[in-house]
Amino acid sequence: MNIDWSILEQRARLAANAAYAPYSHFHVGAALLTEDGRIFSGCNVENASFGLTVCAERNALFAAVAAGARRFAGLVVVTSNPQPVTPCGACRQVLHEFAPSFEVRCYGHAGEELITSCEELLPRAFVAADFRS
Repeated sequence: MNIDWSILEQRARLAANAAYAPYSHFHVGAALLTEDGRIFSGCNVENASFGLTVCAERNALFAAVAAGARRFAGLVVVTSNPQPVTPCGACRQVLHEFAPSFEVRCYGHAGEELITSCEELLPRAFVAADFRS
């Protein structure tokens, strides 16, 4: 699949602008591309009870799953940090469940790019086969 990463970056930046981050002031946007060409965006949504905060990457993925998507081609993550920041551990695990080998591109607000994959972000991930006998 030929991916137009600039469109995904643009959609992730728009999502980051919508983030609800009154405590950390750390805005994150994500744009997830399905294998059939749909794009799902998400932003981080904080809560005064910090454990209830949900990351942009999981919000995008959950919106895609709710729309019936199960196969993904790529993800862009944009943060308000000057340098690129990769997804947190929880997001890495959830993303790996659906697409362990897809490309992930991370951008800071200055535009610097980091290119990686779910497998690189979470080597030796916990998978369903680990608890089957």
